[in-house]
Amino acid sequence: MMTDVSELKDKKILVVGLGKTGVSLAHFLVQHGAIVTLTDHKSKPELSNQLELLGDLPVKYELGGHSPKVFLAQDLVILSPGVPSNLKIFEYARSQGIRITGELEFVSQFIKEPVIAVTGTNGKTTCARLIEAMLKESGVNVWVGGAIGVPVTDYLRFGVKAQVVVIEVSSYMLETCENFNPSNIVFMNLAENHLDRYRSMEDYVNAKRRIFRNVNLATTSILNADDNAVVELARDPAVQRGRIFYLSRKQALEPQIMNIGGAVNIGNQVVVRTGPEKESFSVGNLKLRGKHSIENIMAAILAAREHGATHDAVQRVIDGFGGLPHRLEYVRKVGGVFFFNDSKATNVHAVLRALDSFDENVILIAGGKDTNLSFEALRGMIKKKVKTLILFGEAKERINRDLGDFSETFLIGTFEEAVLIAYQKSRINDIVLLSPGCPSFDLFDSYEERGDYFKEIVRKFS
Repeated sequence: MMTDVSELKDKKILVVGLGKTGVSLAHFLVQHGAIVTLTDHKSKPELSNQLELLGDLPVKYELGGHSPKVFLAQDLVILSPGVPSNLKIFEYARSQGIRITGELEFVSQFIKEPVIAVTGTNGKTTCARLIEAMLKESGVNVWVGGAIGVPVTDYLRFGVKAQVVVIEVSSYMLETCENFNPSNIVFMNLAENHLDRYRSMEDYVNAKRRIFRNVNLATTSILNADDNAVVELARDPAVQRGRIFYLSRKQALEPQIMNIGGAVNIGNQVVVRTGPEKESFSVGNLKLRGKHSIENIMAAILAAREHGATHDAVQRVIDGFGGLPHRLEYVRKVGGVFFFNDSKATNVHAVLRALDSFDENVILIAGGKDTNLSFEALRGMIKKKVKTLILFGEAKERINRDLGDFSETFLIGTFEEAVLIAYQKSRINDIVLLSPGCPSFDLFDSYEERGDYFKEIVRKFS
């Protein structure tokens, strides 16, 4: 473990993966005198955009594959988050004494400011942005990065000086963490996800639980008491080493939670205790859709109040925060039909949360890359709320097997046709909801591209 960036000078370092993170790491390492090699399984033409961002940076390249010889010549290998940490080439390099780590583990050793790490299966980005807004509104200098789309390396690369660093942490980022030690851990929820990367749900959970490896007396964990999987994780003695704040939408838990500290939703109020006294915040004017939004609000309050957010500033953010693109985003009303873009819903748990936000008469558009998830957990919601199910993409047959018997169902060839059929099947006061339950990578480069195309199609309706 290094303690200062000066130790990087003349170190031979291999960066694996040339996405945003790999590019940022290359610039940072060269800045501090490292001898850098970059490798990616993609070819030079496929990486033209990334290579343009690297310009004439003095680095070596190995593109189109990974050779053992290059790995064995390094002092350190750093993996980008998108690169699975269990590839055979990495196992071989480890067996030969080569140290392999990930970007979060590597960069965090140089961050001296308090870190709030936000993780969970869903809701991470909204929670992180709420924390950011509450702190900024209170005059606290805050920086946000990680799985939110900004490499953690950027914090060091650009010489940012914040009072608090908020990192959205994915399971991919945690796979290689050994010493990562945030001041606050926010764990929103835990549900089946990424089974195209992990062999089992157990492997996914084990990656997530690594965030608790270094909990100590100075750590505050903020945990969702309404999520059984998170509560089960909290039984781990490692978690119990620090202070715990629970949050809940169940009023019955108020006495228990207020006794130790945390947050509870009671009607249009959120009652919070992070110190000796309780305080209340109104959620009566909340613009965010969905019952789960209250969970994001409570988690953000607990984290932000730990780092100097004021009561009045927090209330202003609660009243004014309008949500993020592609997360239950209202698009428009056409012919009495309401259109919502929830393209960020890339797993079954996210679709459950989306459907829970509406009463009935939903026309659900779902599908995308098949990641071996079971959709059976949606059956109750589909029966109760979905009048028509429109399926597209690689996973449509799998979803149809799990859900096709519980509403009028159509399997459609193209995404555009799926949206058009949804509109044709709609009636006044219906909800057309794009909440795919799958990643976008079968047809689109990102969930943002998918959501933007949905909005583009809908805006053409007359």
